[in-house]
Amino acid sequence: MRKILMMAAAFLAFSQATRAQELYVNTEPASNMPANSLGIRLTNKFFKMEHDGTTGMRFEPEIMWGVNKKLMVHAIGYAANMMQSSIRMEGGSVYAKYRFLSLDQQHAHFRMAAYVKGSVIDNPYVPSTAATKKPYANTDLDLEGATSGVSGGVIATQLLHKLALSTTLGYSRYMNNVKDNIPEGFPKNSVNYSLSAGYLLLPVRYKNFNQTNLNLYVELLGKTNTDAAGKGSYLDIAPAVQFIFNSTTRLDLSYRTQLTGDMARNSFNSFMVRIEHNIFNIKK
Repeated sequence: MRKILMMAAAFLAFSQATRAQELYVNTEPASNMPANSLGIRLTNKFFKMEHDGTTGMRFEPEIMWGVNKKLMVHAIGYAANMMQSSIRMEGGSVYAKYRFLSLDQQHAHFRMAAYVKGSVIDNPYVPSTAATKKPYANTDLDLEGATSGVSGGVIATQLLHKLALSTTLGYSRYMNNVKDNIPEGFPKNSVNYSLSAGYLLLPVRYKNFNQTNLNLYVELLGKTNTDAAGKGSYLDIAPAVQFIFNSTTRLDLSYRTQLTGDMARNSFNSFMVRIEHNIFNIKK
């Protein structure tokens, strides 16, 4: 029995590796992590803050659980110094994704999923240092540590051998934070969209699941505020490189910058470093 379980875990790890090119860095694919698996992730993001020129940092510890082959959930925490000089806890969020369509072929598949996310954040909407610097404005709200609210949408992902393409369309509703209400002129609704591509560069040929994977990504990330107040939109580009070790541990490096847009934002550029480890077959 133990040998069978080890073989099953190895098969799951190898299956995860062969779909490595859709483990996007800035978005989620329609595919889920293997059922009965647990993922532990730490994401560090670094931003150049527009209101005072300092470097903001946000740390995001995260736990992911593959409930079954169709459903996975995430629990995420946020800590940052983006709204004050020292790092403090900002709040957390819960994310769930359900895959409702799967058309599988050899070396290819097409999948669709629906997702929901909810965040509770204890942050001011205007940084404490803004009053002593140049006038501050921001209408780029998000649920990743800045704003309480809910979001939902759909994801479609196409895998074609070593190339994976994915698109996302979602809606976000922003709400008052724990101790601060949304100021006048800030948006309460937005439409979010993305287009992602991932390519498996190495290994050229799979021999076993211990081989190191090298994946290259480029993602287009956009948002449009739909309120009369706080209108605006942007489109960012985010190239990334990813290493996967032993089919269980991954390292992501990504740089994000604005291509075009007219939205007032906290930051127009960011850098991400992420480390993640997955444990397969957590229940026998």
